[in-house]
Amino acid sequence: MLVNADFSLPALVTPDAYQWIPSPQAGVERVMLDRVGGEVARATSIVRYAPQSDFPRHQHPGGEEILVLSGTFSDEANDYPAGWYLRNPPGSNHSPSSVDGAVIFVKLWQMQPAESSALRIDTNDSANWSDAQGYVVCKLYADDLESVSLVRLQPGQAMPAQPATPAELLVLRGALQEDHRQFPHGSWLRFPAGHRVGLVSGNDGATVYVKTAQRHDGLNRTHRHRGRWAGWPLRGLPAGTARHP
Repeated sequence: MLVNADFSLPALVTPDAYQWIPSPQAGVERVMLDRVGGEVARATSIVRYAPQSDFPRHQHPGGEEILVLSGTFSDEANDYPAGWYLRNPPGSNHSPSSVDGAVIFVKLWQMQPAESSALRIDTNDSANWSDAQGYVVCKLYADDLESVSLVRLQPGQAMPAQPATPAELLVLRGALQEDHRQFPHGSWLRFPAGHRVGLVSGNDGATVYVKTAQRHDGLNRTHRHRGRWAGWPLRGLPAGTARHP
């Protein structure tokens, strides 16, 4: 299965283009943002757990990154309300579930094999946020290939200038805009190395998940290994939909 998998083409999914697809497990659905492979895939998705739903214990050979968007997501170790960020390293396994229902942002098979430690961060805790060059930032993870953070923008504030490397955004609260184009809460955007965008927050400000590659050779390596990044220009891109087979 290929969804937004041609990494030379634009990739954008807005909430009005969400297509909820049942997973193999009853009560669990997903919006496929990008995907290379079948049920075992390099994938970026939004996953919705119905109340009282669960997945049997399974392994993540390529690791798993999760941001809880709403509700409460659980595993055998703990409960994670909206705002929790989790990284389960390659080779880890778990039994995910939700008693009351949850929506999570999930990335699979996108970690370096050497990553070995689980990570849990509560982004609701103000102690995890700091001022950085005029922005309020919650730093989540960084290694020699990628950096992940949340950025909180005041109304009308421009997104931070990004290095000339690929980047991926998910609008968590508020909205972003460029010229007269709106990217509301729930919009997923991905753009290439060297592309400059003029994104600013809307009238209510915005909170945005931001993942960037740390360097160009990281981009080249991820293209060779499951194609982590894809590139596109924002201007002129029609309101996109994920391409499902």
